[in-house]
Order: sequence, then C-alpha cells, then structure tokens
Amino acid sequence: MRISELLKRDGVTFSLEVFPPKTSDKYTQTAEAAKRIAALRPDFMSVTYGAGGGTGAFTAGIASEIQAEFGVPTLAHLTCVSSNRDHVLKMLDTYREMGIENILALRGDKPADGAISTDYKYAVELIRDIRAHGDFCIGGACYPEGHVECAHKSEDIRHLKEKVDAGLDFLTTQMFFSNDIFYNFLYRAREAGVHVPIIAGIMPITSPRQLSRSVAMSGTDVPQRFRAIVDYFGESPAAMKQAGVVYATEQIIDLIANGIRHVHVYTMNKPEVAASIMANLSDILGAGHGR
Repeated sequence: MRISELLKRDGVTFSLEVFPPKTSDKYTQTAEAAKRIAALRPDFMSVTYGAGGGTGAFTAGIASEIQAEFGVPTLAHLTCVSSNRDHVLKMLDTYREMGIENILALRGDKPADGAISTDYKYAVELIRDIRAHGDFCIGGACYPEGHVECAHKSEDIRHLKEKVDAGLDFLTTQMFFSNDIFYNFLYRAREAGVHVPIIAGIMPITSPRQLSRSVAMSGTDVPQRFRAIVDYFGESPAAMKQAGVVYATEQIIDLIANGIRHVHVYTMNKPEVAASIMANLSDILGAGHGR
C-alpha cells in the first residue's frame, strides 16, 4: 500500500523505523529484530539505507520480508550523496521488482572519505529522478530546527518547498525533543506553501551515549527538562530506558492531543522499546485510529 493513501485515512497513523545491518553476517539477527517490531502491527515501517549505499540490498531484503510476512507496508530509504545515477536507477529497479512502492528520498550524510557523488548534490535531484523513473510514492525529510548545513531557517524552508514541488508525497521530520519546536516549524512550512502531510518523528532516548551521538549528528536542541532526566537516570540503564520511553510517550500524547495525526518512532532496532511505547498508547491509538 502507498503511504500517501494511508495518510489520507481518518485517525492517527503510527509508524516505526528499523535499520539494516552493516555486514551480511548480522543480517539474520537484524532481520529478526525488525520482524519482532513488525509483529506489533504499526501502520507502516521505514527501513533505512546505509552510508554509501553499501547496505542497499539489505534494505530491500528486510523491507520485502516485512511486507510478505506481516502485511505491513514498508518505506525503503534511498540516499544519493555517494551514489551515481546508474546505481540509483538499479536500486529503483530492485525496489520495484521486490514489490516496494514507497521510497524515502534523502541526500544522506556526507562520507568521511569525502567521496561525494558527481551526479547528485541535493536530495531534490534524487526526487526528480525517482519521479521520472517510476510510479513510486515518495517521501522526504524535513528539519524542524533547520538543517545543520543551512545558515538560516528561511533558507531551509525554501529548499523544503523545492523538494515538495519536485514531487514529494509526504515529509517526515528529524527527531525533536520539544513539541513547541515542531508546532512552530509546521506553521512556517504551511505559510511557505508546503501542504503535503508532515509526519512527526520521535526518537526515544534510552542512554546518555545515544543522546550525545544523536545531538552531535543532528544538532537537535535538548530541553533542560530532558537533560535533567538523563543526568539523574543516566547511570541506571533500566531506569534510563524507562524514562526515555515515558518522555517519548508524553511527546506523542501531546502531539495527538494537539491535532497531529501522523507519528513516526525511530526505534533503533529495539523491539522492547517499540512495544513499550505502543503499550503505553494502546487505548489512545485505538481511540484515534480505529484499531
């Protein structure tokens, strides 16, 4: 099923994300974790794409298996910063052959060795190629606090509008820890003429190391309230995991209560975290979803 059609339904859509292994010897273990998450029956699942495209086959494999075994629609990521056009077109053929009709089009993180694609500089160029190459449902990324490489939020919104105009069907945000940041971004995006569905991306932080790594990569602001939680519970793995799940749950409840109908959770391949959040929201999702 196309994600764009899911997003038109009444009620709340709730999706989960997994990432493929970096090496083939980890494939079975990673696929099993992904399937445990799929067994929770989210509305759809997102499968990420490794840096440089080296795990593209794993992305396609896991996405295809989830659809076949659980009937859960999947959203396969595709990045372009390290890929040439031939590789991208081959991946599109692979996705099509494996029954994957939803793609999240991303530039991707610049590789450490500096090997940048000569065919693609920005995600908008990838979006145009995907749109021209087949009948895919295409999603893109957006950044409530502005992309780390953009000097001004207004510039970032202009680039976002360009991506939408190139053919995006929906957007998913980078993680954020303050809902006010998301609400402000949503207002600015709508004022700029971005009218496709925007899915709120939530990452449950379950360890201080995870927080440090995530903030370093994304530049996401961490409210003092959450910093206090990490400071107090960070040395107890079990307590920190529980606190992180509760914080993420509270964010989602606030989003739904304020009219946000599409929520995506970055699970970091942790079935127990995904299950805990869904258990916390069971009646809430049922009331707003028709489950």
